[in-house]
Amino acid sequence: MASLFPVTPFETCAGFSAAYFEQLAAAARACDLSALDRIAEMVRETIASDNFIYICGNGGSAGIANHSLCDFLKCVRTDTALMPRVMSLAAHTEMNSALANDISYDEVFAYQLASMGRPGDLVWTVSSSGNSPNVVRALEVAREKGMRSVSFTGFDGGRSRALADVNAHVDAHNYGVVEDIHMSFIHIITQYLRLSHMDQGLLGERKF
Repeated sequence: MASLFPVTPFETCAGFSAAYFEQLAAAARACDLSALDRIAEMVRETIASDNFIYICGNGGSAGIANHSLCDFLKCVRTDTALMPRVMSLAAHTEMNSALANDISYDEVFAYQLASMGRPGDLVWTVSSSGNSPNVVRALEVAREKGMRSVSFTGFDGGRSRALADVNAHVDAHNYGVVEDIHMSFIHIITQYLRLSHMDQGLLGERKF
């Protein structure tokens, strides 16, 4: 079990950065990377069946969810025949603020999924704590509607760690470290899908 970081002051930013990168490397080494195999296959199957991938999170995790569209739509499509259909439920400021104000912030993702989600779609949550109520509700709706699910978690994993069909967990207790690795997971999965579906003769010529 990882411990809290940092717990002591640092005299210099350089010293803190060295310790931070040590934490990042240790957390990455401790990850069960076989989960990424399962997630990549789920994404491949979702794309092949022309279903949607819905991704969501709060705060920094919302940034990861929003950024992931660049990687799924631009990276994955480049040099391949893959045509992902991806939506970040965190990106709809007008919709999310209306739902939060009129219904409940806990329902901002679940409400959208209840309206748009279909069996065979993939629901993907990003939450360092794993306990954000709106993320948990998204996974509950996914289960109710026959959608498959993936969760990214950190710290102790929270409720979303067990609710998802596949969980990729980062055993770290620093938000920056957890979010850095979650973003890396997105980059890894999308770049892997691209490189495994492109003309292999292009490898070494194309930028990733």
